[in-house]
Order: sequence, then structure tokens, then C-alpha cells
Amino acid sequence: MKKLVVATGNPGKIREMEEYLQKLNLELALKPPELEIEETGDTFLANARLKASQTALVVKKWSIADDSGLMVSALNGQPGIYSARYGKSDQDRIKRLLTELVNIDNRDAQFFCAIAIANPQGKIVIETEGICKGEILTEAKGESGFGYDPIFDLPSVKQTFAQMPSELKGQHSHRAIAFANLQPLLQALLNS
Repeated sequence: MKKLVVATGNPGKIREMEEYLQKLNLELALKPPELEIEETGDTFLANARLKASQTALVVKKWSIADDSGLMVSALNGQPGIYSARYGKSDQDRIKRLLTELVNIDNRDAQFFCAIAIANPQGKIVIETEGICKGEILTEAKGESGFGYDPIFDLPSVKQTFAQMPSELKGQHSHRAIAFANLQPLLQALLNS
């Protein structure tokens, strides 16, 4: 295995994955644009597994997929797997979330990322996850990042993801943690 097909149509996601996996000397490629995979799983891991296995079966190659989102304690884990569909734009999603948290003291939240790798037969051979715990602010702070980054505060750093330089976010984010957990497993697979 020297090539992994990433179960996404987003070139930005491939660049991000290449950074996390640069030590492994792998070539990453986008899935075919006509391949649409409906995320019908009820967890992040179920959706990552689904995307990786379906992509692998279609392209007959090793495939990797991730699924991630924000889980807010006071909202029973919402928006969860619906994080990207919680509004029409990042601003809409943030506004909706802040509105739902008005007058709620418990602002605990976590970003969650699940990753799955499937072999060419569609069998999941590696799965891992990463969690970053933080708090939801009452207003947006910072200009960087995307999604919920401007309202997700990391108390240990005293900054939102949108305020952090990318290197710092790359050390603390749920995705960074998930890929750090993935690397030794993937290296062992490459060596076998």
C-alpha cells in the first residue's frame, strides 16, 4: 500500500491529511467525483467506516475517511453528526448554536474526529478517534479556522481555535489527536 484514496471531494482535506501523514511517505488521492456516499451512520465512526469501505469497494484500492463534528453537553451531544448541516453557513450554524445556549451555564463541548481505513475489499482494518474538550463562548473570537472554531475555546490555551496559529491548533485539535493515534497503526500496517 503506497496510495490511499481519501473518501472526499475536498482538495483541502487531502492537503491537511498529507501534513498529518507526511512521515509515512504515502500518496493521497481524491475519490472519484461521481462517487456520492450518503452518511447514514448514527455516529462519527459509523460514517467514517461507511465512507472508507464504500470508496474502497468502488475504486478497488485502500481508502481512508474521517468524520468529525462538535458535541455540546447541554444539548445532549448536538449538533454531533449533523454539525455541518446545523445551518446553511458557518455563521448560521454558530448563530443557531449560541441561540440554543442562551441562559445555559454549562458550556462544555468537545470536537470529535473518527478515522477509518479500508482495504481494497472494503474491510475496515484500522479505526481511531480523537477528542478535544473545550467550552462554547457566548460570542465569536478570532479570524482563522472555519466552522465552529470562533466559539470553541480551549481553556488550557485560553484561545479559540479561530485565534490560534495553525501550528498550535495542529497540536491540540481533535483531528490532530486522531491522526497521531492513527500513525503507529498505519505504520505497522505498512511494515507488514
